[in-house]
Amino acid sequence: MSYNNLNVLHWHIVDAFSWPVESKVHPELTEKGAYTTDMLYPYEEIKKIINYAKSRPIRVMPEFNMPGNTFIVSDAHPEIMSCLNKQPNWDKFGPEPPSGQLNIADLRGSFAFDVITEYSRLFVDLGFHMGGGSLNLEWWKEDPVIELYVCDHPGESIESLVKGWFNQTVGKIQEMGKVPFAREDSMLNFGYETKNTTIVEAWVSEDSVGKVVDKGYRAIATSWNRHYLDCGHGSWLSNFEGSSWCGPYKGWQKIYSYNPRAKITDPAKQKLVLGGEVALWSAQSDETTVDRNLYPRAAAFSEIMWTGSIDPNTNSTKDIGKVARRLTTTDSAWLHAGIWQSRCNPCGASAIPTYNYTLRTHYD
Repeated sequence: MSYNNLNVLHWHIVDAFSWPVESKVHPELTEKGAYTTDMLYPYEEIKKIINYAKSRPIRVMPEFNMPGNTFIVSDAHPEIMSCLNKQPNWDKFGPEPPSGQLNIADLRGSFAFDVITEYSRLFVDLGFHMGGGSLNLEWWKEDPVIELYVCDHPGESIESLVKGWFNQTVGKIQEMGKVPFAREDSMLNFGYETKNTTIVEAWVSEDSVGKVVDKGYRAIATSWNRHYLDCGHGSWLSNFEGSSWCGPYKGWQKIYSYNPRAKITDPAKQKLVLGGEVALWSAQSDETTVDRNLYPRAAAFSEIMWTGSIDPNTNSTKDIGKVARRLTTTDSAWLHAGIWQSRCNPCGASAIPTYNYTLRTHYD
């Protein structure tokens, strides 16, 4: 990251499948929710990662996605959950199995408050990402606890409960001295609006950035069809033969050709676009594939975000051929350094011999 001036590690640290980060307030989360005892992040290891990044200098901002995609919390606290692991039509209840999200009527805010309070102290960055993505109101409409709550409280609805939950969550983040970050789902899809101190991750489409700044929010551009780097490797679902939901694979050229400010003509609104990020979800990535899934595409992303699409020497759009040559030079240097990124082209290593390999199986 530091080689390419990527200065923020947005760490989506928990999801539906695992709670790998140590909790001293709720130790049962990792005791019951981590994959294994050696697949978790103790406090001290997280502090080392934060300090290691700081020396480069890179910020580490955590994301604790709530109230959606929280099935794993049910291993420790099923009493605060809704619509757990609905089968076989799981796609009616969420973007991926297993389904489950926090019950926004039962114990409203208390668990989320505990999470925000504890991890705001562990992660020293000023930003705290509360998630807010992948919500499905139909989940809550089928929950008997929420249905009873709405019946007992005239004037309340699922929509008002969602708005109330986010209001409380944003308030708690600010109370902890942090700047709230949220996915656009919570800002644009449910009629919820908060103070424009919240920074919004615009990911649903290339037009999302414009929609976010039109509401007065600051935006981070993360359009899935430009910036999602884990796509195009097929589905990880064993009973689905199609491609990943966000396919096809995004080459560095597609990433480099995207300017999130291009359709925003108001200079004041252009300034609300703070930057962008490329996302690598780990459903099909680990330490053996992370380098080649990130680079050189993240390098192309960094250059276009820092320098823009216009060549200051010619006042015209940058020559993509020259960009390719720069990335090729980087290709060679990184391979020498032991960073096993994907090659930009067949002659990607100008200073390293190129070999062709054939894999064979020999039978005696």
